[in-house]
Amino acid sequence: MGCSFSGLNALYDAVNGGGDVWINENRFRIVRQLGEGGFAFVFLVKEIVADASSASSGGGLAKKVKDPAHLSADGTYAMKKVLIQNKEQLELVREEIRVSSLFNHPNLLPLLDHAIISVKDGQEGAWKHEAFLLFPVHLDGTLLDNATSMKAKKETFSTTDVLHIFRQLCDGLKHMHSLEPPYAHNDVKPGNVLLTRRKGQPPVAILMDFGSARPSRKQIRSRQEALQLQEWTSEHCSAPFRAPELWDCPSHADIDERTDIWSLGCTLYAIMYGVSPFEYALGESGGSLQLAIVNAQIKWPNAGPKASYPEALHQFVTWMLQPQAAVRPRIDDIIIHVDKLIAKFTK
Repeated sequence: MGCSFSGLNALYDAVNGGGDVWINENRFRIVRQLGEGGFAFVFLVKEIVADASSASSGGGLAKKVKDPAHLSADGTYAMKKVLIQNKEQLELVREEIRVSSLFNHPNLLPLLDHAIISVKDGQEGAWKHEAFLLFPVHLDGTLLDNATSMKAKKETFSTTDVLHIFRQLCDGLKHMHSLEPPYAHNDVKPGNVLLTRRKGQPPVAILMDFGSARPSRKQIRSRQEALQLQEWTSEHCSAPFRAPELWDCPSHADIDERTDIWSLGCTLYAIMYGVSPFEYALGESGGSLQLAIVNAQIKWPNAGPKASYPEALHQFVTWMLQPQAAVRPRIDDIIIHVDKLIAKFTK
């Protein structure tokens, strides 16, 4: 089975063909796969509680989770399994776990429990690692999932829903940007926003995936440092939502959390129109995504739902998408402005 690693114990159960997983002292049954990407797989799991008294108190997990609001009423959770191929990937997972533990906010996805184990490769006989990360489950999917399905039905979010989804993302980012030191998420995009739809109310929006989150303030003082930053961001920050200063970093620059504000502006556009404001460049002959971003060449839809959104929302997006980071607003400025728009355009 493999030995425990760092004192954590997550072992497959032979029952049901390996359908059960232990994360530390708690047992979960895999219900189905929810998604995958790279070396990671996400499963819907259900906690298997040993006795009725544990079940009535929220299961064995209740002893570990600090906020009872994060416990599932029906015992279901999302489990992310990461296949770790080398030491670099192991360090990245450890860092994701460490960073996730820094945050405690209703609009940031909490890490409920985790384990890293050693497993023996059946073919090579070498020891590798697997990580198991447990989160609350949100079965309505991501903002990207919702945008894709809505586009197929020719539906759009109302102005009220757009503003309230966006306001919640601002709240989550404010928490990260207010830490000491401040943290940047570094990969704000629709695919990293979970939605829970509610009848008669705007959806709940929760920012997830802190694998790219790092302290936000960096002093770049050489060409080598600039190139190192560009190389790191090319691997960790999704291109259509990446700030200009991360595409073409000067040899002397002060990078801060306003990289997230750029991504936030792109995400607001995507809440309205389903894509980044710069993805059009990928479909144009001779088009360059980098040039479109660096020059802030926003392309607004010529037809469709554009008229259904107030011009003030377009101006708001443009305000966030200023290519010069030094004049880009900070999260507190954004929150003040979005609250004014909510007061004006929602009832």
